[in-house]
Amino acid sequence: MPLDPALNSLGFAKSPAETRVVVAMSGGVDSSVVAAELASEGYDVVGVTLQLYDHGAALAKKGACCAGRDIHDARRVAEAMGFPHYVLDYENVFRDAVMDEFADSYLAGATPVPCIRCNERVKFKDLLETAKDLEADCMATGHYIQRKMGDLGPELHSAADTNRDQSYFLFSTTPEQLDYLRFPLGHLESKAATRELAAKHGLTVADKPDSQDICFVPNGNYASVIEKLRPGAAEPGEIVHADGRVLGEHRGVIHYTIGQRRGLGIGGLDEPLYVVKLDVDAHRVVVGPKEMLATRTVPVREVNWLGDGPFDATAERRIAVKVRSTRPPTEAVLRPLSATEAEVELLSPEEGVSPGQACVFYDPESTRVLGGGWIWRGH
Repeated sequence: MPLDPALNSLGFAKSPAETRVVVAMSGGVDSSVVAAELASEGYDVVGVTLQLYDHGAALAKKGACCAGRDIHDARRVAEAMGFPHYVLDYENVFRDAVMDEFADSYLAGATPVPCIRCNERVKFKDLLETAKDLEADCMATGHYIQRKMGDLGPELHSAADTNRDQSYFLFSTTPEQLDYLRFPLGHLESKAATRELAAKHGLTVADKPDSQDICFVPNGNYASVIEKLRPGAAEPGEIVHADGRVLGEHRGVIHYTIGQRRGLGIGGLDEPLYVVKLDVDAHRVVVGPKEMLATRTVPVREVNWLGDGPFDATAERRIAVKVRSTRPPTEAVLRPLSATEAEVELLSPEEGVSPGQACVFYDPESTRVLGGGWIWRGH
């Protein structure tokens, strides 16, 4: 809650009834609770759900973030709480801005994170513009991340609940977007607290399970989606040891990721082997011992800087970074090379650092997110 008593809970110097807020509603419990809480506080709430792909197609599945069931669930919450709800067809935008790049980068041997691109290119871009067209004062989402006012304006901070923190997926949020966005769940200490709020409002989604997969990738089967998007992509080739030995055959580079050990189909060898490189042009999967996965220097580009002052004027500094969403922050040194490029030196080498993943910057002395960039070259 804001410290200034003249401001409402969203930070505006007027009553909730005079404050319009667009809530991005996925149909899940998190965004539903945000909408219900704000409506109960008296805000002028408008719910918007994006249809991101054809939920009648083979890609649809239960638990996906934007399938027909979720649109229905979002609409029911809006009806129960008495605020308007709109569904916007963003299929073409989503395919052009997210799915096509996902397929292309996967085929190029990278390990993409489409959820970040979706936030950056769809939710916090087109949907945010829609919110402004609706004359909303701000847009609220159900993300677990905190927006705090600092001396120089709003800052992005990790969620209070480290198990739910989504800062890795939101590093590309710009200062301008952060000015307009609100994240009412970021201060909650647990997911249980969110479900309690849902039950308090009598929401039918109170016990709805969280979606685990990328919304357009059923059951985590990336390869089948890539084959639909890029027919012929699963060309077979050789599995080669880093020392040059041919160890076997594979059924397509798209079935492998950097760091993978299981399912290589090359048993009977003395040492455990891991995928260390994907040579897309030669249709080769290169394997080697675990130590070949260790990376100390991480090149990043498309840097989004949320720290104070211009990025390229920032001197070398100690930070903490995440190179995978599931890993805790690790100590590093950040060296800006230009306004959008940098080199990150990890003080302790990390395994499985892959092009296409994000490298997210954190202030080691606080919960502040300083931005991040995209890892773009192998080691």
